[in-house]
Amino acid sequence: MRFGLLGTGPWATAVHAPVLAAHPGVEFAGVWGRRPEAAAELAGRFGARPYDDPGALLAEVDAVAVALPPDVQSRLAVRAAAAGCHLLLDKPLALAPEAARQVADAAAATAAASVVFFTTRFEARQAAWIAEQAAVGGWSTGRADWLGAVFTTGSPFAASPWRRERGALWDVGPHALSVLLPVLGDVAAVTAVRGAGDTVHLVCRHRSGASSTAALSLTVPSAAAGTAVELRGESGTAVLPAGGDGAAAALHRAVDALREAAATGTPHACDAAFGLRVVEVLAAAERSLATGATAAL
Repeated sequence: MRFGLLGTGPWATAVHAPVLAAHPGVEFAGVWGRRPEAAAELAGRFGARPYDDPGALLAEVDAVAVALPPDVQSRLAVRAAAAGCHLLLDKPLALAPEAARQVADAAAATAAASVVFFTTRFEARQAAWIAEQAAVGGWSTGRADWLGAVFTTGSPFAASPWRRERGALWDVGPHALSVLLPVLGDVAAVTAVRGAGDTVHLVCRHRSGASSTAALSLTVPSAAAGTAVELRGESGTAVLPAGGDGAAAALHRAVDALREAAATGTPHACDAAFGLRVVEVLAAAERSLATGATAAL
């Protein structure tokens, strides 16, 4: 599968480009970025071709991996699907439901396979745990803590304008929802309140009758950062296993998932339609923050 990479930032440089270059089932064909000099440097490092025009890249590849801000990603993903490319996308899919829906609709209209890279869903141990808990069922409540120190430790991602504007709700909120939704079911209503810094707390009512909470932040002290998910129900308590083998290995599996979806025509569980639903829940949480009331979906 011939892949093009859209984006030249820290995520593209540290994870996407090395994985695409090393994957045995992929030909890393080209790079486009909003800074041509960065695209040329990154492409040269991995033996790919730099492109000044994204349309030219889309015309010459089978699939694209996107490592761009969500608002840029959604526009280019629609173009890529229309050009017949399969889509390896980042989270969140977009910053508004309308834009996310355009991506999902474009992929459906052209039968483009799509995978949204929710990292935890492609960590081997954690993905197996999620599938196991979904199969067990009977969970009445869940708790997810996704607490990062991006804005307190000098992370390279701290300079991202969209992260500074939208904060933890839109950056790590998708990760928490990507674990809770497949186990507890779709969200019917959400209430959100603000905490210190960019911290947001969610309370979700799921259509299954279960409920969940999520604590989301990018501004906790480094000593307080960490991720935890706990479920309680008929089977007792289940806790998400810690960590895995890293983002690169997870992205490798996401590439495999996209290749399989393209070959079989069977949508992946983390496709653009699922990415759209996550955006819809995040937008409802934003409405709740603005109004102080529970937001229905």
